[in-house]
Amino acid sequence: MSDSLLLDDFSRADGVAAIGTRWEGFTDRVMGGVSDMRLEFAELPEGRVLRMRGTVRLENRGGFIQAWLPLDAGGGAFDGSDWEGVAITARGQPGPYYIHLRTRQNWMPWSYFRAPLAVRTQWQDQFIPFSAFESKGAAGRIDVRGLKSLAVVAYGEAFEADLEVRQVALLNR
Repeated sequence: MSDSLLLDDFSRADGVAAIGTRWEGFTDRVMGGVSDMRLEFAELPEGRVLRMRGTVRLENRGGFIQAWLPLDAGGGAFDGSDWEGVAITARGQPGPYYIHLRTRQNWMPWSYFRAPLAVRTQWQDQFIPFSAFESKGAAGRIDVRGLKSLAVVAYGEAFEADLEVRQVALLNR
């Protein structure tokens, strides 16, 4: 067992993560909302980052933008039980941001587990234990033996989202 598993450090410019899957961006437009976003991989003096920017709007029952990463290249599940939580290095304009995890427990598109992500204008390393993830539309506590995806999400209120992520990993503390 390793102390960490790097999911991505954004060293590749093509959107393929360190684990071999590809980042995708999508918004509430998949359900009739009107939020907009731009997802890019940018080169900064500190290195490459994932940058998610956009306008989160609440009209038409909307209210989110997200950068989503499948955790298994074959579309199956990934066993995260060797780690205790998610480590992320991020900065941006403050707002309501979250980490969403989906597992085999999440059957419906609106079902996930979430934990808040504190965002400041300076780079910040954060550790979010799996125990901090609350269920939204799924029964029970999160079962990390069946992780399917991780997403960085701007959600829940109308605002201008601007988030940069330098690294994301699974970690033991």
